[in-house]
Order: sequence, then C-alpha cells, then structure tokens
Amino acid sequence: MGLILFAHGARDPAWAGPFERVAAAVRAARPELAVSLAFLEFMAPDLPAAGAALAAAGCRQVTVLPLFLGAGGHVRKDLPHLLEGLRTRHPAVQWHLAPAIGEDARLVEAIAGIAVAMASPFSDRNRGLGR
Repeated sequence: MGLILFAHGARDPAWAGPFERVAAAVRAARPELAVSLAFLEFMAPDLPAAGAALAAAGCRQVTVLPLFLGAGGHVRKDLPHLLEGLRTRHPAVQWHLAPAIGEDARLVEAIAGIAVAMASPFSDRNRGLGR
C-alpha cells in the first residue's frame, strides 16, 4: 500500500521543508506504508515519477493526498488528469484520490486554533517575535 503526498512545488528548495517533515512523520507513524512526496511543478519528483516508483515497488493500492488548502483548479482539473495517466500506465494499481487536505475539518480546526493563539499580541507564542 502506498501514499503520495502531493504538493504544489516552488522554485525555493526551502519551501518543501514542511512537506518533507509531514512525509517523515507519516513514515514514522506507519512504517509499513510506502510514502512518497510529489510535486505539481518546479520540484521533483512529479506525480508520474512518484507513482511509477510506488508501482515498481509493488504497491497495488495508492492514495494520492493533495496537500492543498482548497480544491482549486490544480486539484479539480490538473490532478485528475495526472491521475488518469497513472491509471493508464499502471493498470494493476488501484489509484485513489483523496480530498484536498484543507477540506478536512481537523485541519481547519488546527489552523483556527493557531490563528486564535496568535491573535493576542501578548500571547506566550508571540513574545520575542516583534509583533
């Protein structure tokens, strides 16, 4: 079984840091799961390469989780097209597209909690940050 964490990508390599930490945390929590991080643009691997690697590693079920806050054009249009290419090239694999992670109420609650905590200029979390 495999999981592809699918992010947008950026020209700045440091941008991928949080996504790499998410992938590492998932691997630590589920060592039996083959986890790959893939990007839409600017960074490697892209989705076709990450999917091909998981298929070559013997994964027969792969979930693609878009690490996008909303389901915009990339999630609604580009990603299904890329996933259809994987289905065509790797028909022995069952490919599942999960909703964008930002659609999950748990993430919305976590972001709201952080926003509330940061709203106070005197909160412990903001001390020393020049806010």
